[in-house]
Amino acid sequence: MLTYILLGIGLSMDSMAVSVSNGISHGKMKLSTAAKNSFVFAVFQALMPLLGWFAGQSIETMVKRLDHWIAFAILFYLGVKMIIESKEADKPLEKVGYKKLFSQAFATSIDAFAVGISLAILQTEIIEPLVIIGVVTFIFSFAGHIFGGRITKFNNGKIELLGGLILIGIGLKILIEHLITHS
Repeated sequence: MLTYILLGIGLSMDSMAVSVSNGISHGKMKLSTAAKNSFVFAVFQALMPLLGWFAGQSIETMVKRLDHWIAFAILFYLGVKMIIESKEADKPLEKVGYKKLFSQAFATSIDAFAVGISLAILQTEIIEPLVIIGVVTFIFSFAGHIFGGRITKFNNGKIELLGGLILIGIGLKILIEHLITHS
Protein backbone atom coordinates (compact mmCIF):
# COMPACT_ATOMS: atom_id res chain seq x y z
CA MET A 1 0.00 0.00 0.00
CA LEU A 2 2.90 2.36 0.75
CA THR A 3 4.19 1.79 -2.79
CA TYR A 4 0.78 2.76 -4.20
CA ILE A 5 0.68 5.89 -2.06
CA LEU A 6 4.16 6.88 -3.23
CA LEU A 7 3.15 6.07 -6.80
CA GLY A 8 0.07 8.26 -6.37
CA ILE A 9 2.21 11.08 -5.00
CA GLY A 10 4.66 10.80 -7.87
CA LEU A 11 1.92 10.77 -10.49
CA SER A 12 -0.03 13.59 -8.87
CA MET A 13 2.87 16.05 -8.94
CA ASP A 14 2.09 17.15 -12.51
CA SER A 15 -1.54 17.69 -11.54
CA MET A 16 -0.55 19.56 -8.42
CA ALA A 17 1.87 21.79 -10.32
CA VAL A 18 -0.84 22.65 -12.86
CA SER A 19 -3.34 23.17 -10.01
CA VAL A 20 -0.98 25.61 -8.29
CA SER A 21 -0.58 27.50 -11.57
CA ASN A 22 -4.35 27.49 -12.09
CA GLY A 23 -4.82 28.77 -8.56
CA ILE A 24 -2.25 31.52 -9.10
CA SER A 25 -3.87 32.66 -12.33
CA HIS A 26 -7.42 32.37 -10.96
CA GLY A 27 -6.73 34.00 -7.62
CA LYS A 28 -8.58 32.99 -4.48
CA MET A 29 -10.80 30.11 -5.56
CA LYS A 30 -14.07 28.86 -4.07
CA LEU A 31 -13.67 25.52 -2.33
CA SER A 32 -16.36 24.02 -4.56
CA THR A 33 -14.50 25.12 -7.71
CA ALA A 34 -11.21 23.75 -6.38
CA ALA A 35 -12.97 20.45 -5.53
CA LYS A 36 -14.56 20.17 -9.01
CA ASN A 37 -11.27 20.90 -10.75
CA SER A 38 -9.42 18.45 -8.50
CA PHE A 39 -12.03 15.77 -9.17
CA VAL A 40 -11.38 16.10 -12.92
CA PHE A 41 -7.64 15.62 -12.36
CA ALA A 42 -8.28 12.64 -10.06
CA VAL A 43 -10.60 10.90 -12.53
CA PHE A 44 -8.12 11.23 -15.38
CA GLN A 45 -5.21 10.18 -13.17
CA ALA A 46 -7.10 7.02 -12.11
CA LEU A 47 -8.55 6.26 -15.55
CA MET A 48 -5.26 6.32 -17.46
CA PRO A 49 -3.54 3.57 -15.43
CA LEU A 50 -6.64 1.44 -15.94
CA LEU A 51 -6.39 1.88 -19.70
CA GLY A 52 -2.66 1.16 -19.52
CA TRP A 53 -3.33 -1.91 -17.39
CA PHE A 54 -5.72 -3.31 -20.00
CA ALA A 55 -3.15 -2.63 -22.72
CA GLY A 56 -0.46 -4.25 -20.60
CA GLN A 57 -2.57 -7.37 -20.03
CA SER A 58 -2.41 -8.17 -23.71
CA ILE A 59 1.38 -8.03 -23.86
CA GLU A 60 2.12 -9.55 -20.44
CA THR A 61 3.05 -13.05 -21.63
CA MET A 62 5.44 -11.65 -24.26
CA VAL A 63 7.49 -9.71 -21.74
CA LYS A 64 7.31 -11.80 -18.57
CA ARG A 65 11.09 -12.38 -18.48
CA LEU A 66 11.78 -8.64 -18.66
CA ASP A 67 8.92 -7.28 -16.56
CA HIS A 68 11.05 -5.71 -13.83
CA TRP A 69 13.37 -4.06 -16.37
CA ILE A 70 10.41 -2.70 -18.36
CA ALA A 71 8.72 -1.32 -15.24
CA PHE A 72 12.02 0.24 -14.14
CA ALA A 73 12.67 1.72 -17.60
CA ILE A 74 9.19 3.24 -17.86
CA LEU A 75 9.25 4.74 -14.37
CA PHE A 76 12.84 5.93 -14.79
CA TYR A 77 12.00 7.55 -18.13
CA LEU A 78 8.91 9.26 -16.69
CA GLY A 79 10.88 10.43 -13.66
CA VAL A 80 13.69 11.88 -15.78
CA LYS A 81 11.12 13.49 -18.09
CA MET A 82 9.45 15.15 -15.09
CA ILE A 83 12.81 16.36 -13.79
CA ILE A 84 13.68 17.88 -17.17
CA GLU A 85 10.23 19.48 -17.45
CA SER A 86 10.60 20.88 -13.93
CA LYS A 87 13.00 23.47 -15.32
CA GLU A 88 10.22 24.86 -17.56
CA ALA A 89 7.33 24.60 -15.12
CA ASP A 90 7.49 28.02 -13.46
CA LYS A 91 5.12 29.96 -15.67
CA PRO A 92 1.60 30.82 -14.53
CA LEU A 93 -1.34 29.88 -16.72
CA GLU A 94 -4.26 31.99 -17.83
CA LYS A 95 -7.71 31.46 -16.32
CA VAL A 96 -8.97 27.98 -16.98
CA GLY A 97 -12.29 26.94 -18.47
CA TYR A 98 -13.55 23.36 -18.60
CA LYS A 99 -12.13 22.68 -22.06
CA LYS A 100 -8.66 23.70 -20.91
CA LEU A 101 -9.10 21.89 -17.58
CA PHE A 102 -9.89 18.61 -19.36
CA SER A 103 -6.91 19.12 -21.65
CA GLN A 104 -4.66 19.72 -18.65
CA ALA A 105 -6.05 16.68 -16.84
CA PHE A 106 -5.45 14.49 -19.89
CA ALA A 107 -1.94 15.84 -20.47
CA THR A 108 -0.90 15.37 -16.83
CA SER A 109 -2.24 11.81 -16.77
CA ILE A 110 -0.53 10.41 -19.87
CA ASP A 111 2.37 9.24 -17.71
CA ALA A 112 -0.12 7.25 -15.65
CA PHE A 113 -0.99 5.19 -18.76
CA ALA A 114 2.59 3.90 -18.85
CA VAL A 115 2.42 3.16 -15.13
CA GLY A 116 -0.72 1.09 -15.80
CA ILE A 117 1.22 -0.96 -18.34
CA SER A 118 3.91 -1.52 -15.71
CA LEU A 119 1.31 -2.65 -13.16
CA ALA A 120 -0.13 -5.14 -15.67
CA ILE A 121 3.30 -6.52 -16.50
CA LEU A 122 3.97 -6.97 -12.78
CA GLN A 123 0.57 -8.76 -12.52
CA THR A 124 -0.72 -6.26 -9.97
CA GLU A 125 -4.40 -6.15 -9.11
CA ILE A 126 -5.57 -2.78 -10.38
CA ILE A 127 -8.43 -1.56 -8.15
CA GLU A 128 -6.42 -0.63 -5.05
CA PRO A 129 -3.77 1.36 -6.97
CA LEU A 130 -6.46 3.18 -8.96
CA VAL A 131 -8.36 4.24 -5.87
CA ILE A 132 -5.21 5.35 -4.09
CA ILE A 133 -3.88 7.22 -7.15
CA GLY A 134 -7.25 8.96 -7.59
CA VAL A 135 -7.57 9.95 -3.92
CA VAL A 136 -3.96 11.15 -3.66
CA THR A 137 -4.33 13.15 -6.88
CA PHE A 138 -7.54 14.75 -5.61
CA ILE A 139 -5.89 15.75 -2.32
CA PHE A 140 -2.76 17.12 -3.97
CA SER A 141 -4.67 18.94 -6.72
CA PHE A 142 -7.09 20.43 -4.21
CA ALA A 143 -4.20 21.62 -2.04
CA GLY A 144 -2.52 23.02 -5.16
CA HIS A 145 -5.60 24.98 -6.21
CA ILE A 146 -6.04 26.45 -2.74
CA PHE A 147 -2.35 27.13 -2.21
CA GLY A 148 -1.94 28.68 -5.66
CA GLY A 149 -4.90 30.96 -5.08
CA ARG A 150 -3.32 32.34 -1.93
CA ILE A 151 0.14 33.14 -3.22
CA THR A 152 1.47 35.32 -5.99
CA LYS A 153 4.45 33.27 -7.11
CA PHE A 154 5.53 29.67 -6.64
CA ASN A 155 8.18 27.53 -8.29
CA ASN A 156 6.16 24.65 -9.76
CA GLY A 157 9.41 23.14 -11.03
CA LYS A 158 10.31 21.98 -7.53
CA ILE A 159 7.04 20.05 -7.30
CA GLU A 160 7.67 18.28 -10.62
CA LEU A 161 11.28 17.60 -9.58
CA LEU A 162 10.03 15.84 -6.44
CA GLY A 163 7.51 13.83 -8.47
CA GLY A 164 10.23 12.73 -10.89
CA LEU A 165 12.51 11.63 -8.06
CA ILE A 166 9.67 9.61 -6.49
CA LEU A 167 8.94 7.79 -9.78
CA ILE A 168 12.65 6.97 -10.24
CA GLY A 169 12.75 5.71 -6.65
CA ILE A 170 9.79 3.40 -7.22
CA GLY A 171 11.44 2.07 -10.39
CA LEU A 172 14.65 1.37 -8.49
CA LYS A 173 12.67 -0.35 -5.71
CA ILE A 174 11.04 -2.70 -8.26
CA LEU A 175 14.39 -3.52 -9.85
CA ILE A 176 16.21 -4.07 -6.54
CA GLU A 177 13.42 -6.24 -5.13
CA HIS A 178 13.50 -8.41 -8.25
CA LEU A 179 17.27 -8.73 -8.19
CA ILE A 180 17.23 -9.67 -4.50
CA THR A 181 14.45 -12.26 -4.83
CA HIS A 182 15.97 -13.84 -7.95
CA SER A 183 19.61 -13.99 -6.90
